[in-house]
Amino acid sequence: MTRWENYIIAAEKIIQDYNGAMPLHHYLKSFFKAHPHMGSRDRKRVQQLVYHYFRLGRTEPALPLRERILLGTFLCEQSHDELLAFFKPEWNAAAALTVDEKLALVQKQLNIFPFAAHLSAGIDASAFSRSFLQQPKLFIRMRPGREAAILRLAGDAERVGENALAFPNGTKIETLIPDKSWYEIQDLSSQETGLRFNPHAGEHWWDCCAASGGKSILLHDLQPAIHLLATDVRASIIENLRKRFAEANIRSYSAKVMDLTGAGLQASLPRTRFSGIILDAPCSGSGTWGRTPENLYYFREEQIMTYASLQRQIARNVAPFLEPGGTLVYITCSVFREENEGAVAFIEKECGLKIVESGVISGYQRNADTMFVAVAKKKAPEAAHHGRNVHKLRRAGQKESP
Repeated sequence: MTRWENYIIAAEKIIQDYNGAMPLHHYLKSFFKAHPHMGSRDRKRVQQLVYHYFRLGRTEPALPLRERILLGTFLCEQSHDELLAFFKPEWNAAAALTVDEKLALVQKQLNIFPFAAHLSAGIDASAFSRSFLQQPKLFIRMRPGREAAILRLAGDAERVGENALAFPNGTKIETLIPDKSWYEIQDLSSQETGLRFNPHAGEHWWDCCAASGGKSILLHDLQPAIHLLATDVRASIIENLRKRFAEANIRSYSAKVMDLTGAGLQASLPRTRFSGIILDAPCSGSGTWGRTPENLYYFREEQIMTYASLQRQIARNVAPFLEPGGTLVYITCSVFREENEGAVAFIEKECGLKIVESGVISGYQRNADTMFVAVAKKKAPEAAHHGRNVHKLRRAGQKESP
């Protein structure tokens, strides 16, 4: 039996046994640990085949398993592939064709993303669907003062922004840039959410769903002289955050475990008013499924509203802690309008905030994640009163007194 046949058999077994209950990369680690005879090259190849299968989403569900793996390989690979040459030499000869040309050759329709009716405004459904055929790039954010040193070490990395570099996925960044405090691994679209933070020295900011702290570190890098509170509902995640902050040499912050869905938040908080709140809401993660295509395969449509309901509950609970004139930055890594525009409408109607900016940060046409961000302001009563007086004076043809 050839190694190509062994690769296909191993991939078939993984796909048949995997049920989506854990992240695919964790399942693959456990599988390869149980099969130590497989070398690193073998593991890499089998892993590619499994991901090719899941990158098809729900396309051609009736195809036999092996045929679907090979179809995924044909559509995802862009150059000569030895395994494809063994099983489908006529496909391998056409590996460099466009996706449209490949589909015409195999007489197949592409229906990777079955939830297009739920997409946020401005997302090209066809382009977004096809983006699943390619793994997004690996991005880092160069931290302040480290750009020149990193660029000397980064080799052929692509500079895609003032502080962002893009690498082929799978690059071992730590071997290129040994000092972890110089950079953060952070998707390009995630980095761009920071353009909406605008923190000022002395302000109190709350990253209320901080996860492992990527946006908190970004916020701190934008303005180190803030008072930062980072919270998350999961104790293990807060521990990861503390480790990540230590690696980033950030010492001045507070972090604690908090459940934002319950009552009594005020008793758990160190203060009742914040200048800024980052609400990086728990979501479907649909804008990141190019990295985890198994989620695309196993996601159920009814889950959209489950996440949307949770987001509204959290927004309602945290909004009262925004001080007058303060900023709430609502973020998701979702492409679903129920989690995005729907949440924005809720925040404006039910939370007493004014939306001043909102929209999709598109990543699917630049090998990055797709995200959504909205900026909401809490009106300052004195400013609002002053504004009304000015308006009345000007309507009467008078000048405002100095």
